[in-house]
Amino acid sequence: MTGTTKADRLPSPAERIGGPLIVTEDESLLDDLLRLCAAAGTEPEVVFTGPPRATSWDEAPLILVGAEASGRVRGAPRRKGVLLVGRDLDDPEVWRRGVGIGADHVLFLPDAESWLVDRIADIAEGACEPALTIGVVGGRGGAGASTLACALAVTAARTGRRTMLIDGDPLGGGLDILLGAERTGGLRWPDLADSRGRVNSGALEESLPRLDSLSVLSWDRGDSVLIPPQAMRSVLGAARRRGGVVVVDLPRRVDEAVAETLAQIDVGLLVVPAELRAVAAATRVASAIGMVLKDLRVVARGPFDSGLRDREIARLVGLPLAGDLPPEPALADALSGSEPPGSSGRGPLARFCGAFLAQALPNSGSVPV
Repeated sequence: MTGTTKADRLPSPAERIGGPLIVTEDESLLDDLLRLCAAAGTEPEVVFTGPPRATSWDEAPLILVGAEASGRVRGAPRRKGVLLVGRDLDDPEVWRRGVGIGADHVLFLPDAESWLVDRIADIAEGACEPALTIGVVGGRGGAGASTLACALAVTAARTGRRTMLIDGDPLGGGLDILLGAERTGGLRWPDLADSRGRVNSGALEESLPRLDSLSVLSWDRGDSVLIPPQAMRSVLGAARRRGGVVVVDLPRRVDEAVAETLAQIDVGLLVVPAELRAVAAATRVASAIGMVLKDLRVVARGPFDSGLRDREIARLVGLPLAGDLPPEPALADALSGSEPPGSSGRGPLARFCGAFLAQALPNSGSVPV
């Protein structure tokens, strides 16, 4: 996999999303809505004291209609993405006007400003279906969780999907090294430790080290840095809003920051070697993680010389079985040559990743058991 420049990552004109459409007769409301659009990083189209053009109504990604101007859009075709914006919570006419124009929501300023900024920002960023977010954790140290996380991300990226790999384990050694990207320029976790509130998803993607269509958020080689729960929530939320696939390599402990991560994960994979001690350790890990992440599954890793088979391992841990990973001697040789796991598309690891993603992606993050 080769690196790309920042210019390679900029969206094409066809990918850029227009701003919302504002329809109002109230100068004060218009000032507020323009301020909120500026805060969300987008420039709206404004229709003041008149009805909107049919093309503007049809093509705008979001329409903000002042309650006082609802009559100007009453005959417009019904569509999604219409918000009626009022001032007076006690005015019953506002709700009737919202029903009359088929608004998705009726909201009131200033109470709903934060919610509205987020909604406008989603549009500005071209928000789509949230990414399928997969967490991978080892049942014991050295179980191969980081290798599986990298392989899942590489496999998803190889299909052309927007993919981000996030290293959630500060003591894991760095996924960028496993990918051979430790010298690739871009931000690492210490640069994002002070993140608060909403992080722009496009800016995050552009700022990270990148290998083809795979973005990687890992650690630097400096001292360990504590990532606050708020930063973890903001960064992972931004990653998910870009759509595609997000893979997170998780630590085996659960603290506040890890709990924030688990709350945004769709499905977790617990890698358990076929050993009794590994099964015992994995059971404790499953108990801790399962308190937050409800969809956690076992990936049984061979060799299975102990007599423990994949279904027996899953039964002992008390979780559904996602699949098994037989021994793969060629994988060690590939890793020693700095070839990212899963990049060849061959072998048990690549086959597992391909099959799992093929099952998960068409279901928009709801992965059948």
